[in-house]
Amino acid sequence: METPGLVVYGEAAPFSTALRSLVNNPLYSDVRFVVGQERQEVFAHRCLLACRCNFFQRLLSSEPGPGVPSPVVLSTVPAEAFLAVLEFLYTNSAKLQRHSVLEVLTAAVEYGLEELRELCLEFVGKALDVELVCEALQVAVTFGLEQLQERCVAFIEAHSQETLRTRGFLELSAPALLPLLRSDKLCVDEAELVLAARSWARVGAVEQIVEAWKCHALRRGDAARGTPCRRRRGTLPREHHRFLDLPFKGPVP
Repeated sequence: METPGLVVYGEAAPFSTALRSLVNNPLYSDVRFVVGQERQEVFAHRCLLACRCNFFQRLLSSEPGPGVPSPVVLSTVPAEAFLAVLEFLYTNSAKLQRHSVLEVLTAAVEYGLEELRELCLEFVGKALDVELVCEALQVAVTFGLEQLQERCVAFIEAHSQETLRTRGFLELSAPALLPLLRSDKLCVDEAELVLAARSWARVGAVEQIVEAWKCHALRRGDAARGTPCRRRRGTLPREHHRFLDLPFKGPVP
């Protein structure tokens, strides 16, 4: 009677090191990416990406044509974050950095990499501080990461005064700001919260105002050509008017 086979395992470290050496390596590469605003060229291997990630399987499903294939452009993901994603796909591990972990998390969510997403969430939870928390809250709200959102709100409740003074707070979207305004656990008095909310509204309105003034400056010339400006001068987002023009009456419903 033939005995059943036995699965044996070699050392993991040399295997991982060998695969890591292929990350962004043009040797034997059969797909090129152009990533981020910096348009950095990144080399990869089609079969490995396709077997590790359904997103790349769909993206790279067409066979490359003869000659040098055109690069795949991914302009929304920064190069550093994309390289971290590749490292994870090649080695099942990645070196995360505090300054870029939210960009890696965003890519992991968009590419459907559940394991990498959880690793990023764990890292963010340990790295949360006053400077990072608002950006993390924005990512959590954008992608529906409820546990991260709850953790960020709890952190801001405990460090309200410091957080409300950060640039990250001023750059929050309205949906990300609302959970904070609804909270009754912020360690800040109402007057300070009103000032912070109005500062947020004014910073968010700057781009709208600049655009309106540009439109106003071009109005005469456009009208002469029969193409009047489509935006009403001074039009601001609805949520900005709530804090710029109206007195504060407690949490926003």
